[in-house]
Amino acid sequence: MAEQAVPTASAASTPTDVTADPAARSAPLTTAAPVDVAHVHEIIAVQEEIFCARQQESRRFAQRADHALAGGVTSNWQITRPQPVWLSHGKGSKIFDVDGNEYVDLHGGYGAALAGHGHPAIVEAIRGQAALGTHFAQPTPAAILVAEELTRRFGLPVWRFANSGTEATMDAVHLMRAITGRDLIIKVEGCYHGHHDSVQVSVCPEADEVGPAHKPAQVASSTGIPQAIMDLTLVAGYNDLEGVTRLLDENPDQIAGMIIEPIMMNAGIILPEPGYLAGLKELLHSRGALLTFDEVKTGLTAGPGGATQATGVTPDIVCLAKAIGGGVAVAAIGGTEETMQHVANGDYEMVGTFNGNPLAMAAARAMLCEVATPAAYERIETLRQQAVTGLQREIDKHGLAAQVVSVGAKGCVVFTAEPVRDFRGFLGIDDSFSHAHWLYQHNGGVFLPPWGKIEQWLISVQHDESDISRFTENFGRFAAALRT
Repeated sequence: MAEQAVPTASAASTPTDVTADPAARSAPLTTAAPVDVAHVHEIIAVQEEIFCARQQESRRFAQRADHALAGGVTSNWQITRPQPVWLSHGKGSKIFDVDGNEYVDLHGGYGAALAGHGHPAIVEAIRGQAALGTHFAQPTPAAILVAEELTRRFGLPVWRFANSGTEATMDAVHLMRAITGRDLIIKVEGCYHGHHDSVQVSVCPEADEVGPAHKPAQVASSTGIPQAIMDLTLVAGYNDLEGVTRLLDENPDQIAGMIIEPIMMNAGIILPEPGYLAGLKELLHSRGALLTFDEVKTGLTAGPGGATQATGVTPDIVCLAKAIGGGVAVAAIGGTEETMQHVANGDYEMVGTFNGNPLAMAAARAMLCEVATPAAYERIETLRQQAVTGLQREIDKHGLAAQVVSVGAKGCVVFTAEPVRDFRGFLGIDDSFSHAHWLYQHNGGVFLPPWGKIEQWLISVQHDESDISRFTENFGRFAAALRT
């Protein structure tokens, strides 16, 4: 059984090769006997019953919320089977639900809580700024400090701020079009870049919708997306340079650029193959098009300089959000001097009432300068290795067709024998295994993201060895149950 892992670099380190070796993908990783899927569903039924029995108060909140909140939750991603989980508070590496149950938080707010909960540096930054004012719609000195630190980490010299990953990627798409005067963009099949119209295409299409591999279909990810806008977003497979070349050839001088997760994280974790990202940059530039990295998920979590630093490939534009705010809503868009000059001179107006909000800037400054330190990344790497080793041990012990993929603070278990190189390889994986695992972890006091087939765990700077041990021990019990 082979593990795909990316060591976390220190803040001053040289780029780490995070590319996956294609040769390692060609052979099965295990000869394990298959698990009866009917048995997995039996496990789910038992664990869902336990889940609901220990969360009576959550059920009452859900029933009350049905009258006040659309769908009874504040985001559709919170609609989980068998019921939503209502939380009361978090402290350090733990969170607590309204029923009083404690969990090791490896959900991490979909990757935003790299600082953990109630980190003293973040608390002090927010408290101090709140006393001085929370909004002015004018720049404050902290914005310069944040931009300078992002330049040091990501290698892009000029920055602007926004309030969410969706806003950041929206501005990036608009900016690529404004600079080139072209309308078309390319995105990767299976990548999520927020919920603005231009990128709500082929985010998680079903197997009967995807079209041929050499020419993926443009599939709407939601109702309400006009066909005219969908037609402007072309789709290529991940790790497929030939597919991008084909789109550029078919649409000469019409493509503004490409937006991509440099390490794909809407399908577990899928690593770029050797030369893929550098090849994309060279290919796009040869046709007058731009390259945007969506590092909303990987920024800070894949390492101190995200996937940009880890892969050694610097795009024209990078989008950050989630972890950079220490739990406060903030986003950043960085670019080359040439790219961001189009913002500076007014060719493209990058605006927003809350952009660079002083509360968000105070939290981001604390996150970058006091929390996400070299020592913190060394600690995360130690815990990453503990998690990977423990999970792999249980996979081998019980002969499961599964593999561990980890990048810095993030990781996942993919329930398939073969390494996954693109969305289509991921699409055929039975998600009942991930749901059963999620339930086992939840009932065992570890909070993972729902939709476990898609998402990843997050190790925060406040986790310790006992937290990871609880995680791997729960996985061991789940693995044993699969073979019982």
